Amino acid sequence: MFSGWDLLLAGLAAVAAGAVNALAGGGTLITFPALIALGIPAVAANVTNTVALCPGYIGGTLAQRQDLRGQGRRLWRLLPAGALGGVAGGLLLLETGEKSFRALVPWLILGASVLLAVQGPVRAWLVRRLGEHHGARLERVAWLPVLLASVYGGYFGAGLSVIVLAALGLTLSDSLTRLNALKQTISFAVNVAAAVFFVFSGEVVWPVALVMAVGALLGGTLGGRFAGRIRPATLRWTVVAIGICVSLAYFVRG
Repeated sequence: MFSGWDLLLAGLAAVAAGAVNALAGGGTLITFPALIALGIPAVAANVTNTVALCPGYIGGTLAQRQDLRGQGRRLWRLLPAGALGGVAGGLLLLETGEKSFRALVPWLILGASVLLAVQGPVRAWLVRRLGEHHGARLERVAWLPVLLASVYGGYFGAGLSVIVLAALGLTLSDSLTRLNALKQTISFAVNVAAAVFFVFSGEVVWPVALVMAVGALLGGTLGGRFAGRIRPATLRWTVVAIGICVSLAYFVRG
């Protein structure tokens, strides 16, 4: 059983994660360690985190729907790959086992922190590449890197948007704005597919998940309102620093 204070901590962490995801990304680096701190096993914490934060992706997807116009064919190709990868990653997580996954946790958090840190350089590289108007079009195989990225998303998820955006930039020729909208929609599909799969896994800690879902929605709303007052880069590097400190603490604790 969880106390009122435990649920309050989970809710506040979700509010922070929802706001961070709306502004810069990386909210899982806040909520996942919070769930571990509450004594929830690592696999159950990851599953609960995925289910709880899933509703927060709806707002970001709807906000960019205008930039999806004319990309229907891409969506038909890439969304199934994203959903399939999300389920495959979720299955892989459940098959990993508690002991093995707990050993991977410091590496996963550190890797996610690095992904978040290189988000700026990745975007800069994409701007340069898209500006060169490469003639080679690889749209027919774009589903493959998206599928591989989505497996990671279903397994852990933090930093997924950076990987998906890089995969799209490698295989598609379009504006960064339209690729961003496509990335957001694919990330939403990955998380929904993984969350639906996890609902039937028996690993979701529902009291915590429900409180966090409300907190994530609230945080996303607040993040949208403060979007013009907080520099995303500053917030991103703050989350990166938190993630690195948490991963180092886990390494020290063994």
